[in-house]
Amino acid sequence: MYWDIGEAVVERQVKDGWGASVIDHMCRDIQKDFPGIEGFSVSNISRMRAFYLAWKDGSAISAQLVPKLKDEDSARTAPKILELLSRIPWGHNVELLFKTKNKQQRVWYAQKILEHGWSRPVLIHQMEADACSRHGKAVTNFQITLPPPQSDLARQIIKDPYNFDFLTLKNDYNERVLEAALMDEVQKFLLELGTGFTFVGRQVHLKVGDQNFYIDLLFYHLKLRCFVVIDLKTEAFKPEFAGKINFYLSAVDDLMRHPDDQPSIGIILCKTRNKVIAEYALRDVKKPVGVSSYVTRLVEKLPQKFEGMLPSIKDIEKEFS
Repeated sequence: MYWDIGEAVVERQVKDGWGASVIDHMCRDIQKDFPGIEGFSVSNISRMRAFYLAWKDGSAISAQLVPKLKDEDSARTAPKILELLSRIPWGHNVELLFKTKNKQQRVWYAQKILEHGWSRPVLIHQMEADACSRHGKAVTNFQITLPPPQSDLARQIIKDPYNFDFLTLKNDYNERVLEAALMDEVQKFLLELGTGFTFVGRQVHLKVGDQNFYIDLLFYHLKLRCFVVIDLKTEAFKPEFAGKINFYLSAVDDLMRHPDDQPSIGIILCKTRNKVIAEYALRDVKKPVGVSSYVTRLVEKLPQKFEGMLPSIKDIEKEFS
């Protein structure tokens, strides 16, 4: 119905040249014929018009939203796309219209809503975090270490950069501080990682030979059906990091992987990374590994000479009590 109303507005504007007044007339007519009816304000009818205009060129987006569409079905592409969009709540559709930069982004987010059942707040968060432009951008060796279906899916679950702006860290933080901060905000961390990640543990112990080793963060991905090892670094990527995570993946596959699981995947999260160096480092690594950077909020440490000038937490609590 919203599609039809949007189409009617556009046709009347083209035919009669009424411009925006068409919407005002339609709003008054609807309220007159159906007193008290909701959902047909001037602003919402304007959204219906925008909805129709955004998706009416179905042939340009059929390959993405309607895969394997036959040529003879091209004339019926718009109804097919409309059928899919009708599975997305109107509020989600409105967010797609006004918070995406282009049609490609709108299609990408629409697919993710249908695939993962994102709520409206989650959709808004993903758009504000620019998830579309960050997915699949990490440097990986998945194409040569995983079979095609698995490699394509694995590449799409990794972002670059990861956005950890929900953390507030001092400039001199280290890996343990970063790890603890992420665990304190584990729900937001999982949201940033994406759908399908299940937390297994931090500082996961591995006994190899007669030595003890510890994985920073271990996850299991429900769709990939594999363990995901995350190695945190608070510095730029170095080639030796690839050898370390390759070792961890071998140990996890040998000691923890179930026979039905897919090969474990490693993600090296660094403060920064040089694409060429990362590509060289991963070229001959046998295990599937991705290298991504991350961004976070930093606060400058208070200069020592000023530290004693501010009241402590106890002093503030005492004043209020």
